[in-house]
Amino acid sequence: MSSPSQPTEGPRSRAMAIDRAWRALGPGLEALSGPGGAPLTRTVKLIVLPLVVRPALRPGLAADFLPPEEAARLDALVREAAPLLVATARWFTLLKKARRTLGVVAGNPQDLYFQRCFELAVEYGTPPAGAEDMAGSVVAEVADAGGGRTVEALREHLADAGRRDRLETELAVAWQGRTGVASDGRTVVPATEVTVAVALAADALDACAAPGGSPAYAAMVDAGHGGLFGRALWARTDGPWGAGGPPASLGLTALPVPPRPEVGRGASTATLPAPLDRTLFERLFVVLHASSRREELPTVPELVARETGRSCAPLGLRDESLRVAAVLGGRLAVGLDPLGTGAPPAGRTTAHRAVNSRWRREASVLRARRMTVSPRPDPDGGALEALAQDLRTPWAAYMRRLWVRLHGRDVRGAPLTDLASAWAVLDGVARSVMMDHRARVRSALRALTEAPPVVAEPSGQGGV
Repeated sequence: MSSPSQPTEGPRSRAMAIDRAWRALGPGLEALSGPGGAPLTRTVKLIVLPLVVRPALRPGLAADFLPPEEAARLDALVREAAPLLVATARWFTLLKKARRTLGVVAGNPQDLYFQRCFELAVEYGTPPAGAEDMAGSVVAEVADAGGGRTVEALREHLADAGRRDRLETELAVAWQGRTGVASDGRTVVPATEVTVAVALAADALDACAAPGGSPAYAAMVDAGHGGLFGRALWARTDGPWGAGGPPASLGLTALPVPPRPEVGRGASTATLPAPLDRTLFERLFVVLHASSRREELPTVPELVARETGRSCAPLGLRDESLRVAAVLGGRLAVGLDPLGTGAPPAGRTTAHRAVNSRWRREASVLRARRMTVSPRPDPDGGALEALAQDLRTPWAAYMRRLWVRLHGRDVRGAPLTDLASAWAVLDGVARSVMMDHRARVRSALRALTEAPPVVAEPSGQGGV
């Protein structure tokens, strides 16, 4: 194991400091690492930050960029935890093997077991003799804690023909009786209310990342401005998010207006449609698939019954505070400008400046910016050009991920009671999208580096 790194001049990204310290730990961490040796995103989120770095107890390590002394401190913490991390990786391998043996398929193993494996590493160290039986007990315990709240249970519940017919009828009635929609399907959205909502949203976003508070958020919730925008989507109007380059829906629906939800029969993470175009099955599939604490969810029959009404509500959300957070997220999204091409008026709030400045410091963004202004074709055959395009339309990934977060909170009955909690979600989604883009750029660069050189064929000897 190499010696601790020495402080260097200038601040260092916390993510880069973690990556560097992790790679220096050596072998034994493959189960917690990606193909290139970097820690997995969930490894950082579920193990390294909350259990090793513990920024809540060490405020100096909570910032995105660390001064040299704090970066060295973080480096030392990760290296000191090496034996625990190696043991955690071994426990995770055992639990995955036990999961296959028991035939458990629900949930993401990293979400379900990472922190349990760290606890086992703290208590037992490297898996002792008989650890296979312990691993099986842990997997069974986690599965039982779900109480039947699984994708398989959802599929079985919705397979009953009579129940499906009743749900289709309930959806049709709920859709026809939507608040603010006339019997002929017309939706009236007062322009004056939209104007007020736009002004309040700007005030709230100006106060999000700044000290102090603002009454704008509470005013929007009290006035029902989240529901106002949801009805604006039904009316095919731009709504309080504003127009310009992005569509009025910001990708929440691929259709002119959100369609009436259907019951559905299946779902796949690779082919999920836009959030407001999903069936009941697809909406609840995401919740059950991603949840690491299924015991906190309602039972499957309750989930289905509540989702029937929720899916026909404005923005597909019941709680007004969550709908207002979606509106603020939309206003934030239309002003995201990672490439620095010139922020529109909607993107000149304190919140926009905080997110955009962080994003523009990313090395992957700097490269994409060079590609954007370069007259030459993409030298990498299009792989990085596709990722650069994501930065030209950042609102698409942002709104999709934000809606999933808000929907999950709605299902669990967890409103956002004030501006600070709303900003924590809005900013957290921005960080998540940025980290995901960073990982995809690294993966693309790795693939390009590892790809064999292309040998040109002799003239007149084309391939099949």
